[in-house]
Amino acid sequence: MAFPQRKNIKEEKRQQLIIVGSKNPVKINSTDIGFHAAFESAFLVEGLNVSSEVRDQPIGDEETYLGAHNRAKNSKQVFPEADYWVGIEGGIDEDKGEMYAYAWVVIMDRKGQIGKAKTATFYLPSVVSDLIKEGKELGEADDQVFMKDNSKQGSGAVGILTNGVVNRKDYYSQAVILALIPFLNESIYG
Repeated sequence: MAFPQRKNIKEEKRQQLIIVGSKNPVKINSTDIGFHAAFESAFLVEGLNVSSEVRDQPIGDEETYLGAHNRAKNSKQVFPEADYWVGIEGGIDEDKGEMYAYAWVVIMDRKGQIGKAKTATFYLPSVVSDLIKEGKELGEADDQVFMKDNSKQGSGAVGILTNGVVNRKDYYSQAVILALIPFLNESIYG
């Protein structure tokens, strides 16, 4: 009987731990996808409920970036034993009276390196943006307009508006990969 050759256990690399500053499964899964696409290492990705220290619905680049940065920073403070900490924060802004959505991703590592990237933007229909202007979060507005339940932990606005062609997990995972550029090119970003 022929058995497959076993690898020496000592050759196996240690799984690196990544902490995402949210328990939202979409943010955890997109981080997992992004890290595994960018590196050949083994990763364990876990989520923590930490504060973004910004409004529930961040408005503008500065506040949305700060929310992502704070999620990564606060994850590091709560669980300093990890290898990487990730913050993902969705935000909205306005351009000539039209509202658009996007997210920031911030990644920190043990060496103090920071990677950051922003997703693509997409414009929201006025029926959704009007509800946001009344004080609702984007996810709440989507749920109300499109008769969904907790869409922000599912397809999100991007998935709903593209009929599933672009889902929120893929939308975020691309930005995670882009935020990993400094870690993939340490010799020139160092």
